[in-house]
Amino acid sequence: MTSESIPAGAFSLKSPYGKRAIGLAVAAAVGGFLFGFDSSVINGAVDSIGSDFGLSDFVTGFVVAIALLGCAAGAMTAGALADKWGRLRVMFIGAIMFFVSSLGSGLAFSVWDLVLWRVVGGLGIGIASVVAPAYIAEIAPRQIRGGLASLQQLAITLGIFVALLSDALLATSAGGADNVLWFGLDAWRWMFIVGVVPAAVYGVLSFTVPESPRFLIATGRSDEARDIFARLVPPADLDKTMNEVTTAIETDRKNAGASIRGRAFGLQPIVWIGIILSIFQQFVGINVIFYYSTTLWRAVGFGEGSALLTSVSTSVTNVLVTLIAIFLVDRVGRKPILLTGSVLMTLSLGMMAVSFSFAEGSGSDVTLPSPWGPIALVAANLFVVGFGASWGPLVWVLLGEIFPSRIRGKALGIAAGAQWLANFAVTMTFPALSAWSLPLTYGMYALFAALSFVFVAWKIPETKGMELEQTETLFVRKNAAAAIR
Repeated sequence: MTSESIPAGAFSLKSPYGKRAIGLAVAAAVGGFLFGFDSSVINGAVDSIGSDFGLSDFVTGFVVAIALLGCAAGAMTAGALADKWGRLRVMFIGAIMFFVSSLGSGLAFSVWDLVLWRVVGGLGIGIASVVAPAYIAEIAPRQIRGGLASLQQLAITLGIFVALLSDALLATSAGGADNVLWFGLDAWRWMFIVGVVPAAVYGVLSFTVPESPRFLIATGRSDEARDIFARLVPPADLDKTMNEVTTAIETDRKNAGASIRGRAFGLQPIVWIGIILSIFQQFVGINVIFYYSTTLWRAVGFGEGSALLTSVSTSVTNVLVTLIAIFLVDRVGRKPILLTGSVLMTLSLGMMAVSFSFAEGSGSDVTLPSPWGPIALVAANLFVVGFGASWGPLVWVLLGEIFPSRIRGKALGIAAGAQWLANFAVTMTFPALSAWSLPLTYGMYALFAALSFVFVAWKIPETKGMELEQTETLFVRKNAAAAIR
C-alpha cells in the first residue's frame, strides 16, 4: 500500500490521525522551547550578574557560555541513554535538570555556584535538544514527518521570544533588573526562576505521552508499538509502517560498527562538510544577538526597558522568518536560500561594523550618534532575518540529509558537537572582543558570513525533491571527486 493510496484527508488537521500526531509532536517540542528559553533568558540578567558579582568581561563571557559545554555533554550522552532507558525517561531527566538549574541560578550566592547551575541546565538542554526531535521523528507518520519535525525549530524560536519577553516584563515591574521584585529577590534572579514553569510542563508531559514506537520495537515490545502506531496511522498503512521501522532498526544494528574515519584529516570528507556547516552557522555571531543584545542596545543609547523591548521585537522577527523558511525550503530549494542568507548576513553585519566605527565613548559609556544608532538597529534585525530564514533552520535540514545511513548517528553527533563548541567560542569571546573593538568584532562575523557563501557555492549541491538515499549519494560523490582532484 503506497502513501498515495491512503484515504484523502487522513493526515489533515481535522483527522484523528493528524490531530494525535500533531499533539504528540507539540508535546515533545517543549524540549525545543526549553532550548530556546535557556539560550536567551540570561540576556536580561547578564549586566546585573556582572555588577552584583563584580565580574570581568572574560568571566562574564564564561558564565554565559559555560552552559553550552553542558549542552554538548548532554547531547553526546542523550542518544545512548535514550536507547537504554527510553525516550520518555530521558525527557524527564532533562526536565528535572532544567528545573533544578532554574531554581539554583535564581538563588545563586556566588559566581561559582551560578556556573554549576548553568552547567546542570546545559546538560538538561543538551538532552532535550537530541531526544525531542528524535521522538518527533519516531512518532510522526512518514507523510507529515517534515512538517512535524519543523516544530522543533519553531519551538526554539518561541522559547527565545518568551525568555526575552519575561525578562522585559520582570525588569519593568521592578524598575530595573537590579531592583528587588518579590520575596527580597532581584528581578534578574526571577528571570531564571521563571524557567521552572516550562521545565515542570515538560516533565509532566513525559508521563502523559506514549513511548516511542521505535524504542518499543527495538526492545522487543512490538505489540505495544503496534498499538501506538494504530492511533497514528490509518489501518491501510499500519503494516507498512511497522515493517519500515523494523527494517531501519535492523539496518542500524548492522551498521553499528561503521567508522567515520577517513583520509581527510582523520575523517571522511562528508563528515567535514557537516562540521564546517555547523561552524559557519555559529561563527556569523547569531547568538551574540540573543545572549547580549540587551547589553548591546543599552551601550548604544537605549534605556534598560527600551533595550529589553528591542530584544523582544528581534525575537518576534526570528519566529516569523523561521515560518517563512519552513514554507520555502521545499519550494525554492536549500542552496538558493542559503546563498541569499549569506549575502544578507554579510551586508547587515558589515553595516553594523561601519555603524560602530562612529561610536563615541568607551566601555559601558559607548553611544552611537545619529543616524548610526537606528542604522545599527535596522542592520541587526536584517541580520536576524537573513539567518532565521536560511542558516538557522536549513543547516539542520542538510545535516539530516547528507550523511550515509551507515554513519548518520555518529556523524550527526560530531557535527552537533562542533556546533555547540563553536557557539561556546563565540559566546565566550564576545564580551572581551566587544570591549576591545566592536567594529572589528562585527567585521569578523561579516567575513565568516561571506566565507559561508563561498563554501555553499563550492561544496553544497541542491537536494530539493530528492529521496534521502539520492541526497546522500550526491554529497558523497561530489566530495569524493573533490578529494581526488
